[in-house]
Amino acid sequence: MTRLELREGGDPVEVALDERSGLALRASGLVTATPAVAAGWWTVGPSTKVGVARVGDVEIVVRPKIDIRRLMFLVGYARDGSLWREEDVELDEHADLLTAIAWAFARQAERAIARGLHQGYRVEERSSPVLRGRIRTTDQLTRHHGLPLPLEIRYDEFDVDIPENQILRAATHRLLRLQHLPHDVRPRLRRLSRELADVSPLPSGGAIPRWSRSRLNTRYHVALGLGELVLRGSSVEQDAGAVRIDGFMLDMAKLFEDFLAEALGGALQAHGGVCRPQDRWHLDEEASIDMKPDLVWYGSGSTRPTAVIDAKYKAEKPSGYPNADLYQMLAYCTVGGLARGHLVYARGNEPQAHHRIAGTSISVHQHALDLDTPPRELLRQVGALAGQIVHLAPRQGA
Repeated sequence: MTRLELREGGDPVEVALDERSGLALRASGLVTATPAVAAGWWTVGPSTKVGVARVGDVEIVVRPKIDIRRLMFLVGYARDGSLWREEDVELDEHADLLTAIAWAFARQAERAIARGLHQGYRVEERSSPVLRGRIRTTDQLTRHHGLPLPLEIRYDEFDVDIPENQILRAATHRLLRLQHLPHDVRPRLRRLSRELADVSPLPSGGAIPRWSRSRLNTRYHVALGLGELVLRGSSVEQDAGAVRIDGFMLDMAKLFEDFLAEALGGALQAHGGVCRPQDRWHLDEEASIDMKPDLVWYGSGSTRPTAVIDAKYKAEKPSGYPNADLYQMLAYCTVGGLARGHLVYARGNEPQAHHRIAGTSISVHQHALDLDTPPRELLRQVGALAGQIVHLAPRQGA
């Protein structure tokens, strides 16, 4: 077994790998992997994903560059900003990401089901010798050609086999399958598994079921956010040729985007209006080219965008387009009819700057947030950023 320890944003390492393992690492997207000059050696480096994974006979550990307690705050706030204090967990400073996520999920899931599993209505469709609910007329005629039995029926069932519990069950079992899971959290997860035994498993490779927030399932909200995080982070389970890949990896770019939508969106809405994450725009008049800015603020009473913001955990610099972020924001401002656009980076990945675009009246502002700072200070930075965006926004009726 080859073990690779990398640090997010750190230098790549050279390691001896057979061709199959090297190609599997490259195909996984979890790290960067390119053949080195010497035969049989590969240069492997971190991407934006952190966590642990096993690719064939190679074990990868990518440690985040920010303190794990800061990372857990981002995770908690990105899922539900109103409940972020619930995720202010006590962790050893040397705890790894999987340990932190596993303990947080186990604790929140236990709290969620402490008063019993939440129940709800779900729609059942089946063949039956007795009538219950409504007959599905079309299915009855096409499947049984006029025969009276069995009946094709649809009815509502009220029980625990609902999306909320299915997500908790799936996340619990996914964590239990991971080899790197801390031994002291396994008993708690096994207890959760027993409590959720009457809940149906999700289909292999199936999508995470949708659920809706309500007053009735409030106690589940944080646990469900963490459960979805576990299921997405463990979705690296795949086959790359004949090499098996499994583990838990968290995409820091996606986490930063989610955090900014929740925190900055809330701060801007405090000034009035609404914020829309992933607002759907079109680049062309035929509406054939989609655009989805990370966050768009519509000020009070405005039907047109007041400000457009894009989260950039690190600068996008594809070959031949070293300033791709600026080109993208220029397109957003042009389509949205805005004189200013805002790019928000994680501090250390790109400097703060202000660019006036030649031949236009458009300016692009680059901002930076220091993620490796106490939660209250980070939220203060977000509030200050919201104030800058509001100050630079066009005045109502201007």
